[in-house]
Amino acid sequence: MQVIKRDGRVMEFNKERIIDAVTKSMAQTVGGVDIDLANKIASSVERQLEAKNQVSVYEIQDAVEKKLMGSSRKEVAQSYITYRYNRDVARKSRTKEMFVDIIGAKSNDITRENANMNADTPAGMMMKFASETTKPFVDDFLLSSDVREAVNGGYVHIHDKDYYPTKSLTCLQHPLNKILKDGFRAGHGSSRPAKRIETASILGCISMETIQNEMHGGQAIPAFDYFLAPYVKQTFIEEIKKQGEAIEVDVTKLLDYQPKDYIKKELNGLKGDERIIQIAINRTVDRVHQSMEAFIHNMNTIHSRGGNQVVFSSINYGTDTSAEGRCIIREMLQSTYEGVGNSETAIFPIQIWKKKRGVNYLPEDPNYDLYEFSCKVAARRFFPNYINLDSTFNQNDKWDEKDPNRWYYECATMGCRTRVFENRHGEKTSIGRGNLSFTTINLPKIAIESAFKAQEKLGLHFELGIGSSEKMTEQYKKTVIKIFMSELEKYTNIAAKQLYERYQFQATAVAKQFPLLMAGMWMESEKLKPNDSVEEVLKYGTLSIGFIGLAECLIALIGKHHGESDEAQKLGIKIISEMREMTNEFSERYNLNYSVLATPAEGISGRFTKIDKKTYGAIPGITDRKYYTNSNHVPVWYKCTAEHKAKTEAPYHEICRAGHIFYIELDGDATHNPETIKAVVDLMDKYNMGYGSINHTRSRCLDCGFENAEANLLKCPKCGSENIDTIQRITGYLVGTTSRWNAAKLDELKDRVTHTGFEENCIKGA
Repeated sequence: MQVIKRDGRVMEFNKERIIDAVTKSMAQTVGGVDIDLANKIASSVERQLEAKNQVSVYEIQDAVEKKLMGSSRKEVAQSYITYRYNRDVARKSRTKEMFVDIIGAKSNDITRENANMNADTPAGMMMKFASETTKPFVDDFLLSSDVREAVNGGYVHIHDKDYYPTKSLTCLQHPLNKILKDGFRAGHGSSRPAKRIETASILGCISMETIQNEMHGGQAIPAFDYFLAPYVKQTFIEEIKKQGEAIEVDVTKLLDYQPKDYIKKELNGLKGDERIIQIAINRTVDRVHQSMEAFIHNMNTIHSRGGNQVVFSSINYGTDTSAEGRCIIREMLQSTYEGVGNSETAIFPIQIWKKKRGVNYLPEDPNYDLYEFSCKVAARRFFPNYINLDSTFNQNDKWDEKDPNRWYYECATMGCRTRVFENRHGEKTSIGRGNLSFTTINLPKIAIESAFKAQEKLGLHFELGIGSSEKMTEQYKKTVIKIFMSELEKYTNIAAKQLYERYQFQATAVAKQFPLLMAGMWMESEKLKPNDSVEEVLKYGTLSIGFIGLAECLIALIGKHHGESDEAQKLGIKIISEMREMTNEFSERYNLNYSVLATPAEGISGRFTKIDKKTYGAIPGITDRKYYTNSNHVPVWYKCTAEHKAKTEAPYHEICRAGHIFYIELDGDATHNPETIKAVVDLMDKYNMGYGSINHTRSRCLDCGFENAEANLLKCPKCGSENIDTIQRITGYLVGTTSRWNAAKLDELKDRVTHTGFEENCIKGA
């Protein structure tokens, strides 16, 4: 027999719930609790209703009331009625409190779940109302019982669960070249193919904004320089023609001229064709620069998802060595360096420099000058981040420097860290592919429970708490690790099953539900008709199993984290490698692209900790802070050199093929020290790391836009305003104001220490 609850959910009938309600009602009366009578009433109600396949909760409650009225304890019936009423009020009150917090724009875990989303606007409020009321529907109707139990217990977290019913996918690396070449249709209008750089820039923005509304994650352009380069040349030709018309000269012979580079120069002394060409170059550079400015401005101002969020955008560039590609790169960097508006640091797009030996990394490389410029820009504006195409796992054997379409074989990443490259169903590429969905495992919780089980099994009791006792013998460590690995296997299997079930649900969508995404932007989707299932093309996406809190997990298991102990580092690599082996097995079992993700933990960083602290208390080094350490990172509070941090985190990049990031915190003003940025990229090269970024101090006035590197800027020297904030990187992206951060991430921000020195040693303590 099934019970239909108040909100429409269907649950199995449970007699114990009747007994619990009746005994609580009895406890409020003079006669006290009569457990035998409560059992008899529950059994009688069950017999009365068992002929029905489904009953409502109201039918059950009415039957209980009648049985109580017919019993020797009629006074309990009134108490039961009061109990029912109070329960209804309590249920409504919880929902009301949540909605009141949203309406009142209060800063809490619900309204600050995503720092890139403004939950205080009308559209943002509507998003949160929908989000918080959708999640229970997912729990009750779309999750299998073991998955729901693991989620409710805080063992796993389903990301973007509120989007689950929409069947949307997570993210995409845009094949923007298709749209620029063929145009596209969105909403009630269509766009013609691009003919000049301004149009190409605008179409790039529109495509990302439009598809952002069809997905629940971020958008990226994997080869920004290559895709826009042809329109630099078309713009140059247009300027040549304009010159011919202006001075009434036949310039046909100049239309095929190929500039060696697009560099603005003075016209003094130039005559004839040479003058015409240089004027065209100068004007082309100006137009490219304005187009890059417009691109950055649009990506920081146009909104998606009902108007409450700017597009979560990224662009990858740096390896196009053509004159036109170099022009795109140079002017994008120059525009970024200058800033937007009042010379403000742009939050989006997240810019990613594709570092490649033979192309832009060594002094003799053709784009080395632009690489040096990128370091100067990053020292002032945080961006670009750096993806290492020389790392062993970011290479493709088909890449050839002589191939004009080599961009197809270059690994690209999403700014937050999502990586899509390997593909069991086709070419190894990032183009036209993305993540379908991802789920994160709570490593510290599994480790804490494993430690308790190991102590019980060996008859031990650690007075100082888990992870801090000298009683950790070799026998104990072997026992706790064995238990942990078994539990890890259990929950990794649950995560894989949940991802497959979500994939099956996503596969029931038809192409017309994603009008632009499935019109050729997603790999091979151009083959689909409007009412065709998207299942055939979803196989090109990835399913990612993430993890959080490796550092706290290791402390719980053996007393130290991987940044301070070689033993812990070996165990950490063993744990994540085991997850990698399991994802390989899942890929074979389900014939899909499963991979391990170093989760970009934002909301769950504090959610998991809050759950575990409530259950186990404040365990030193584990649950005594408001947050768990992000993925495989060395704890933010642990003082060590940049080199030590790199060496520790590097091995996990090769394992975590779904995404990873390395970052260091620089001390003071990095603006005039681009050599430090180069040193960090050198660390990535030295230790075979895949993706990295640099954090440093950037304070700004929210009234006039003034910025400098003063860590404790209280008053703007330009306008006198005290409305000052500090730009910070929250996971892999920047946030213009920390007022949108949740409490856990704010605490993490306070704990961050700087990393200086590039020699291989570690400074303990903090």
